[in-house]
Amino acid sequence: MRTDVEQSPGDSTTGLILREPLATDRAQAEAAQVELAAADFNFLLRGPDQTWEQWLDRVERDRAGADLAPGRVPATMLFAVVDDEIVGRVHIRHELTEALLEEGGHLGYGVRPDHRRRGHATQMLAQGLDVVRSLGVERALVTCDDDNPGSIRTIERCGGALEDKRSRDGGTLTRRYWIDLT
Repeated sequence: MRTDVEQSPGDSTTGLILREPLATDRAQAEAAQVELAAADFNFLLRGPDQTWEQWLDRVERDRAGADLAPGRVPATMLFAVVDDEIVGRVHIRHELTEALLEEGGHLGYGVRPDHRRRGHATQMLAQGLDVVRSLGVERALVTCDDDNPGSIRTIERCGGALEDKRSRDGGTLTRRYWIDLT
């Protein structure tokens, strides 16, 4: 079953667009993976033994909802691109499980370190929310760590209303925001 989602037309002020990963993105995507691994962030959500080709195939199957592992939901991986450079990524979960209701939500995003503080995160979240809306979701859940002021500002700029903060293993607090998409 293929679930089509609309690609973002982009933002005219920053030139940022969201698009599906391409075979030609390998070098930039793997560089982003290394950069963000230092902050314990898995940019590609790629398994340690997965080749690039296997990852691209998994991304397509995840989007279509095919051969999902237990507890997984259909999901869309989109790269945020400015002038042919990958500046970040957005990962959209088409529906929520009990676990995603606690932490993760409908949408996760990450910006490469050299591209932060340029408004990309806000554009990525706003455009990602358009994709979530195109899936028929009326209220999107977006979460972030309580000690991440950049993500807090980004989510609140995009209309996030804080529902609560929940403790995770290790004592870290997760902030849970709902964004009305109607």
